[in-house]
Amino acid sequence: MDRWRIKRVANAVNGSTLLGLGVAALGRAEVSPGPRGLLLATGYRIGFPHAPAFTVGNVVVSRHDLTWWQERPRMLLHEERHSWQYALTLGLPMIPLYLVAAGYSYLRGSDPGFHNVFERWAGLADGGYASASRREQRRRSGVTQTSERLRRPGRTA
Repeated sequence: MDRWRIKRVANAVNGSTLLGLGVAALGRAEVSPGPRGLLLATGYRIGFPHAPAFTVGNVVVSRHDLTWWQERPRMLLHEERHSWQYALTLGLPMIPLYLVAAGYSYLRGSDPGFHNVFERWAGLADGGYASASRREQRRRSGVTQTSERLRRPGRTA
């Protein structure tokens, strides 16, 4: 038996795929079968979250269409890894765990994804994340919040 079949059953039993289908319906997305037991919910019409895609159970939700996914196979792998995370965290506990990890990441690096353990395990590069947090990017460029505030018309930092 393929392992993804076990994950599909686990996410059905733990309720996370059902919640994902509910989110897709709420956002008036069209659901299509995807690879390895995933369900692709395309045309999502709610503006939150701001990510190009997100996963709930085995449901990968996006504002984009199926062609967009065909052009981004690595991002789909990233989202598939999130579906495994739902199975491993027994479903719905994944949501508060993810939010805590995103909050920690934001506090540490001004970026909800870079230091987020779930995004790291899903593959930052595959998910389209930068190779450094926003705070690290500013530090490397020599720009700080203080120097940004000092930069006003007629002033030099």
